[in-house]
Amino acid sequence: MSHAQKLEPIEKSRVPGVGLKTVFTILDRWGCTPEQVQKILQISRPAYYKYRKNPEQASLTHDQVERLSYLVNIHGCLRMIFENPKNVYGFMALKNDNPFFNGKSPLEIISTGQFSALYETFKRIDVLRGGLW
Repeated sequence: MSHAQKLEPIEKSRVPGVGLKTVFTILDRWGCTPEQVQKILQISRPAYYKYRKNPEQASLTHDQVERLSYLVNIHGCLRMIFENPKNVYGFMALKNDNPFFNGKSPLEIISTGQFSALYETFKRIDVLRGGLW
């Protein structure tokens, strides 16, 4: 007979709120405007202001939760690549001449609101980690 402790599941309703609060902080540090945040997260203007005040009240779709995940992972990659906080938080606003970005900043690309733009941006930043894992 096993005497393993039963772990209590994380309260599902709290997960989006915690993630959203974290992502708002990251996007603020990247210099995003409210309009950019709304497009990146695919939330309406009223929802944006409501969730800024009370992120724990957020009711997010699966797509929006995935967006939070990609943004947190992009931030994590940048923290692994750079030691200097100015680089960690400034990279997303820098113009990038690599083929995918074509002179635009990663922030400009993800601000289109397209999920594929977020995914492709993550892939390209993740590659920069190289052998850092």
